[in-house]
Amino acid sequence: MAVSQGQGDDEVMSTINITPFTDVLLVLLIIFIILAAVTKEPKLPDAKNKDKVKDSQIVVIIDDKNNIQIGSKTFTIQQAAGGFKALQDQTNHVYKSVIIKADPKSSYGTVLQVMDAAKNENLTNFGLANHIEGQKT
Repeated sequence: MAVSQGQGDDEVMSTINITPFTDVLLVLLIIFIILAAVTKEPKLPDAKNKDKVKDSQIVVIIDDKNNIQIGSKTFTIQQAAGGFKALQDQTNHVYKSVIIKADPKSSYGTVLQVMDAAKNENLTNFGLANHIEGQKT
């Protein structure tokens, strides 16, 4: 609110009233907060790959509860490095590739931790399994 000195009508107001501007900004802020709370992450598209990759002897399956299955045994994320080491020792370190089949609801961080555990055992080639179009899941 502008305050006048009362010296006459010829004097120019030197203050700016920012109250309407602040009101508009607060309304916009409230709208953006509501929209951010309502919107959901978009679903990732399904990969459509018609080419089959070569079979690997090391297949890792990660389910929606982030349980990790390396070969035929189930491990926690802390035990994954030991699982890769045991598998490598059994195969005399012949294989360098790993196929990771992760559930879409599994944590991206879990997939990265599994890849890191595999890299520590000199497994450097990774493939991500996907659904081939036209086949049953």
